[in-house]
Amino acid sequence: MSHSRLIYHVVFATKDRFPLISERWENELYGYLAGIVKRNKGRVIIINGMSDHVHLLIVLEPCDLPAFMRELKASSSRWAKQHQPKFAWQRRYGAFTVSESAIEKVRDYIRDQKEHHAKRTFEQEYVGILRNHNIEFDEQYLWN
Repeated sequence: MSHSRLIYHVVFATKDRFPLISERWENELYGYLAGIVKRNKGRVIIINGMSDHVHLLIVLEPCDLPAFMRELKASSSRWAKQHQPKFAWQRRYGAFTVSESAIEKVRDYIRDQKEHHAKRTFEQEYVGILRNHNIEFDEQYLWN
């Protein structure tokens, strides 16, 4: 028998980072995202975000992560269009593994999104996450 516990911090933004997620229906969106995770045999630790992006801390069984992300974004985009007809997600996303010992720290970070973004933009936040994970990137192509 094999054992695994894959914990991911997933981050993705609305197309062109427009503020398309309304406070009126953001909790419904988070519930919809959680349903997709559960349907894929995953477990949600926390979902939160801002009007232009979301963060998920989730536990997944081994899977094809790009296929999972395509389903998560495509399905939730179709759902969100009921509330905001111009809704779309940005093409790219970030998915970062999280150690068991860091779950609480990442959960708190995601929970406190509104406080973080009183001080810095999503772009600043995302570049910081990439740097914290030692991911090389070319800022010229980061937001396409």
